[in-house]
Amino acid sequence: MLEYISAINLPAFLLIFVRVTSFFVTLPIFSYRNLPAQHKVGISLFLAALMYFTIDIPELTIDASYFILLFKEAAVGLTVGLLAYIILAAIQIAGGFIDFQMGFAIANVIDPQTGVQSPLIGQYMYTITLLFILAVNGHHLMIDGVFYSYELIAIDQLIPIHNENWIVYIIDAFNQMFVIAFLMAVPIVGCLFLVDVALGIIARTVPQLNVFVVGLPLKIFVALLVLVIAMTFYIMLIQNLFGTMLETMQGLMELFGGE
Repeated sequence: MLEYISAINLPAFLLIFVRVTSFFVTLPIFSYRNLPAQHKVGISLFLAALMYFTIDIPELTIDASYFILLFKEAAVGLTVGLLAYIILAAIQIAGGFIDFQMGFAIANVIDPQTGVQSPLIGQYMYTITLLFILAVNGHHLMIDGVFYSYELIAIDQLIPIHNENWIVYIIDAFNQMFVIAFLMAVPIVGCLFLVDVALGIIARTVPQLNVFVVGLPLKIFVALLVLVIAMTFYIMLIQNLFGTMLETMQGLMELFGGE
């Protein structure tokens, strides 16, 4: 397919390839270490070739402004993909809140997708989130978002750097991540707080009972029981969170496009 790309339009194809590749560097699921780097490049090359014959390609020449466009394409892909990852990171933040109350904060595990430490409950919930996204073909919607970005941000259009609205938008999305994480952790953290209050009352009324020995397994049992009961509720939250992620990506691309 690439043999049909003429030398005159090769700069345009390179711009498309840079944007798609930049998306896959930070976009959830596609950016994880489980996917080999050569596969990421191959998928990016294939998608860039498809998009080349689909979107409107302007005549471009390699000059000083062309390198600015290259930097713009990389910035768009990295920023939008990173924003999507930040929204999904609310799952692990909520898991960190829960683990801290359960006493699991000292037992972090290595996340095979990112290679960094993550809380136990957070990793469990994040794995369920990824499986949910794959089950509803959410990765197809992410690829569709990459293609949709060319309708909002033309290939030869620069980002309005002087417009500070997109900076405020990213900060608001970052704040929204902590709000979502807090709301997801409230049911279990609230129950564990009541357990702490009950243990405090027991420690004052029955001093012979060692609450430090009883408290940890009791809090773990209560947290896991509430987690099982509230799992349906969490699936609904994950569904809303995924919709929020797609809307946030679209909103940022609209601001990049000057709308």
